[in-house]
Amino acid sequence: MNYLDFYKQSIDNPEKFWKEQAEKLEWYTKPETILSENDKGYPTWFVDGELNLCYLAVDKHIQDGYGEQTAIIYDSPVTQTVKKYTFNEVKEQVAKLAGGLTSLGVKKGHTAVIYMPMIPEALFAMLACARLGVTHSVVFGGFAPHELAIRIDDCKPKVILTASSGIEVDRLIAYKPLVDDALQLAEHKPKKVVILNRKLGAKVPFKKRDVDWEALVYGSEEAPCVPVKADHPSYVLYTSGTTGKPKGIVRDTGGYATALRFSMEYIYGVKQDEVFWAASDVGWVVGHSYIVYGPLLNRNATIVFEGKPIRTPDASTFWRVIAEHNVSVMFTAPTAIRAIKKEDPNGEFIKQYDLSNLRTQFLAGERCDVATLEWYREHIPIPTIDHWWQTESGWPMIANLMGVEYLPIKPGSAGKAVTGYDIRIFNENGEELGPNEEGYVVIKLPLPPGTLMDLWKDHIRFRAGYLDKFPGYYFSGDGGYKDDEGYIYITGRVDDVINVAGHRLSTAEMEEIVASHHAVAECAVVGINDELKGQIPLALVVTKAGETIEQFQLEYEIVQLVREQIGAVASLRKVIVVQRLPKTRSGKILRKLLRNIADGVEFQIPSTIDDPAIIDEVKDEFLQHKIGVFK
Repeated sequence: MNYLDFYKQSIDNPEKFWKEQAEKLEWYTKPETILSENDKGYPTWFVDGELNLCYLAVDKHIQDGYGEQTAIIYDSPVTQTVKKYTFNEVKEQVAKLAGGLTSLGVKKGHTAVIYMPMIPEALFAMLACARLGVTHSVVFGGFAPHELAIRIDDCKPKVILTASSGIEVDRLIAYKPLVDDALQLAEHKPKKVVILNRKLGAKVPFKKRDVDWEALVYGSEEAPCVPVKADHPSYVLYTSGTTGKPKGIVRDTGGYATALRFSMEYIYGVKQDEVFWAASDVGWVVGHSYIVYGPLLNRNATIVFEGKPIRTPDASTFWRVIAEHNVSVMFTAPTAIRAIKKEDPNGEFIKQYDLSNLRTQFLAGERCDVATLEWYREHIPIPTIDHWWQTESGWPMIANLMGVEYLPIKPGSAGKAVTGYDIRIFNENGEELGPNEEGYVVIKLPLPPGTLMDLWKDHIRFRAGYLDKFPGYYFSGDGGYKDDEGYIYITGRVDDVINVAGHRLSTAEMEEIVASHHAVAECAVVGINDELKGQIPLALVVTKAGETIEQFQLEYEIVQLVREQIGAVASLRKVIVVQRLPKTRSGKILRKLLRNIADGVEFQIPSTIDDPAIIDEVKDEFLQHKIGVFK
């Protein structure tokens, strides 16, 4: 199959293209209306179709004779547990939990909040909600009570499903007290809280509203799948917004199932029966799409990994999991590979494992710097695919379609536009730019199936944030450019472009150069205020383990590298060596936070931050180096 022809079909005749893909699913009622507009004038897919996501992910495979095939592999180095579940076993757990929820008065049209660690029961909870037509909202386990309360008040769940604890490398996090605190803060009070006691020693204070998970499942009959309309909200997933108030991204059911099934076959190139591993968390969109629904829809075994790429027990963990479970295709964030590279720069651990089954490595969640991509390919010479998408899209927008045609990789580019996404580069006035001209990354409407349907109970904000800036187009919020062969380069969020003495410069481009230095494991470049030039770049770097280069020497060499490759106009003068960079729990570097601290701008500690203690560390470093407002 040829990428260009395949892509052209999806753009020239989207209704025909996606009708053919939708027919690969088993619908209760097949859609006749493929593409239409909803009552708010926004394009919608398959509105008159009826289906059930849980049926497609679990029951259908059992009916087709694959009940004894492995569906879920739970690998937890932090509890030293490996457990496998067949489709039959998953169905029993999910259907009984759904029956238990029904006995609590939860039904189609209600919402539920799921606040759980990376354990199989988190997947059972999501699938049980999908089985009943209950819209779930997964909140990342361990989020602070205030953040959980905001989400409870916004989506007003009938029930909360949680566990006694999550477990980190060096500590237990008791979830139940956090849920109780959140419910004290929240105005909306769900009637029931279902708790799975993991029996790891965490405190589980019992309240009248609490229900024991095991007793509920044990005492319940299996509930059948409830048919829902294609535009029924399968879930609400909150992502950070510029106002500080999280945005509830609403996902449909029919379009989502169609897109995920399509992506497993054509983007990730995964065959049925194979093992697929997305090393993420169900609290993020990657977890929804590629730990739970995508692999199970495609009848793949999916890995639920409770651990970290390092310190569980060391930088060999990923390679052990791949080798032990015969992973064919893997997906992780570049930050995980950088963490491994820092601990094991020469890839010694890689040599200890048989990775011959691993066919493709996908990277996403943030820009993948060339140095990380090349390090991976040097030690594991397989296609290593950087690709780009967002919580809003739900599945990839730019990628190398491994199930269609493997195109040459251009380091620094996320590949070409995925089928269904008519991606353009606009200037401020909405005029399309030519090759290699940087501007705003926008997508012509209609977006393909599976993308965001709306914001939960906030259509005005939905239109203002995504549709109003360039009418007829979805505004991604990212900057980038296309080269003359159609490869797309994402340069980062629009506010990651800095203005140095009238020159618009990409901090992402500078990061690429800084990361290429042999001593650098990972880095961040941010623009900070300067009285003379408006903004100047500041580089923060984490050096590789065992690196002995002096700070002044490293700074000199990095400044020279940037000067050679961008020019003196870049004005990079300061390089700070730090032990770690502030990140979200999903591994994204908090560049905006670094800018705000340096500039003395008032900021909120992001709810997604991995460790709030790093804020004081950053302030101390800036003070010590007389950076920005700390001069």
